[in-house]
Amino acid sequence: MEQGPAGRRSALTIAGVGALLAVLALQLVLYARYESQTWDEGDHIYAGYMSWAHGDFGLNPEHPPLVKMLATAPLQTMALHVPVPQGRFFKYDAFLGGKDFLYRNDADAILLRSRLAAATLTLLVALIAFLAGREMFGTGAGFIGLGFLAFDPNLLAHGPVVTTDTGLTCFMLAAVYAFYRYVKAPSAWRLVLVGAATGLALAAKHTGILVLPMLALLASTEVVRAPADTGGAGRPETLGSRALRAVGALVVVGLIAVAVLWVFYGFRYEARPEGLAMNPPLAEFVKQAPKASERAAVMTAARWRLLPESYLYGLADVLFMDSIYTSYVLGTVYPHGVWFYFPVAFAIKSTLPFLMLVPLIVAAVATRRLAGSREILFLSIPPVFHLLVAMSSRMNIGVRHILPLYAFLAVLGGGAAWAFARRSRAMGLVVAALLLFQAATSIRSFPAYIAYSNELFGGPSRTYRYLTDSNSDWGQQLRSLKKYLDARGVSECWFAYFAQGVADASHYGIPCKPLPTADSLWIGEKIQVPPAIDGPVVMSAGVLSGFEFGPGPLNPYDQFQTLEPTAEIDGGLFVFDGHFEIPFASALGHVQAAEDSLAAKNAEQALAHAKQAVALAPEAVKPNVALGDALVALGRPEEARPAYEKAQTLARTVRPDFQGYWAGIIESKLARK
Repeated sequence: MEQGPAGRRSALTIAGVGALLAVLALQLVLYARYESQTWDEGDHIYAGYMSWAHGDFGLNPEHPPLVKMLATAPLQTMALHVPVPQGRFFKYDAFLGGKDFLYRNDADAILLRSRLAAATLTLLVALIAFLAGREMFGTGAGFIGLGFLAFDPNLLAHGPVVTTDTGLTCFMLAAVYAFYRYVKAPSAWRLVLVGAATGLALAAKHTGILVLPMLALLASTEVVRAPADTGGAGRPETLGSRALRAVGALVVVGLIAVAVLWVFYGFRYEARPEGLAMNPPLAEFVKQAPKASERAAVMTAARWRLLPESYLYGLADVLFMDSIYTSYVLGTVYPHGVWFYFPVAFAIKSTLPFLMLVPLIVAAVATRRLAGSREILFLSIPPVFHLLVAMSSRMNIGVRHILPLYAFLAVLGGGAAWAFARRSRAMGLVVAALLLFQAATSIRSFPAYIAYSNELFGGPSRTYRYLTDSNSDWGQQLRSLKKYLDARGVSECWFAYFAQGVADASHYGIPCKPLPTADSLWIGEKIQVPPAIDGPVVMSAGVLSGFEFGPGPLNPYDQFQTLEPTAEIDGGLFVFDGHFEIPFASALGHVQAAEDSLAAKNAEQALAHAKQAVALAPEAVKPNVALGDALVALGRPEEARPAYEKAQTLARTVRPDFQGYWAGIIESKLARK
């Protein structure tokens, strides 16, 4: 039967959407196959597998289970070595167990299967964005928004990675779009869909809770808008009746969402299955939350079992981590988050064509070419609210934390671009040029999607000068590093690897000896190095920035910041050739050995290591504290006092904004002498 014009248009639309999704899928598959493990993936994958296999939600409670369980569903048919949790501090169990889980099995197969499963959420983001754009502004708008997302380097960077940011993006957009469809044509089933999408957002990431106030803000705009319908008697609804109906709908959404969240925890309050307990217990761990009101809220919810224990535990961890993170932006390390971090990160990490959508949106709204106040509000209030919340946060570790902005702005920008393009051939050519530019800049950056920055900031190879962590280096470049070392015939080298301790560089054939990093020290990996080394030295951008150690003299690798690297690899690794003095890094290894010796009740050995550490780095806090601790353990408190006093002076005078942690500890040690 011959199709009519409408049928042909529908077939062309489906074919076009399918083609763009296929292109997006191809990019995700290539990226998933190429990149080595990122910092958090071993932790997430192990936790997800254990949730399926043993109903254990106590590993990685920092994140709800939805994405982890989706990603690890394909692993259930594999015959795997599964590490047994050892009852350590929950993060150690998760990260070390995750490393063991990956590398004592076929790590490449596990990563690929998990990543491809997680990547389905990225395809769903793109599809929902198209559907929303088409319904709100027309098919052309839907295609423009989909085109921008299909070639967005930030979405591609995090799309197949087994973390939670794309999952949040997907279900936050889905919840808002479902609510839009509900307010247009209210029905019970549409309201249930809103609640389900909101629950999925809660189960994807703790910041999914932001969907609830977003919906409340959107509902308030519906309440104050002039009513388009009438009450049962043919009279317009009053403001009070509209408000009451909106509150009732939000209550239903909230109840459904919480029920969906409980589904992912198997309707069980306890985080861990019988016989296992959280270390430390929730009541102890929540004390780290900085505000009394936050601690009280978490414990009240726990007392009444309003939410699963694992979810509450993770919420407490989010509150605590938000209070202690350092920040790195525009080449400066800050002891805490800064309000301008996310606007700056957005400007650096977004493609230039995507940034051009913002003034296009403003122009389309100002000139009334973009019709539909409801649509504009539904696509602008959620990203603005999310950005404002992010700007008030002190956790500044990546543009990925505002990834939902890209989805909302792509839909709204697609509407604005289409509003101009359909009225002007010249503007149509401009929009087409922007889409081609978007595709070109994204394709050119492969495989350095994580390190992407736009051309104004020098591209991926220069991102590290402005931003770090998951903006430039998440430990994902090991395959590229292997190619570089093989091409140079390097068999001996040193490596300050950002993911040291949680990923295994040797699995990828990296022959380098490790250098200590802030994270390797935190996780307890034993690394001792000489006070001088000869290159090549490979330095991760995350280590090079010093954002974890601290700036200047607090960073054992500070000297490398002023050197010109021999090579740059995927925007996140830098190679330095030559002879390098690294006494502070060597001292850190001796401090660690001193602490281990004290734990083993060998005070004499601890003293020997502490003395070596002080000899190597006399103006550093840690070696002097280690010396004092060793002397106290040997029953020589008077000799320990000068070491503690020097450490205290250093903590108060050498970048004290980064060493406040030590002040209280040293004070208590001196008080006991």
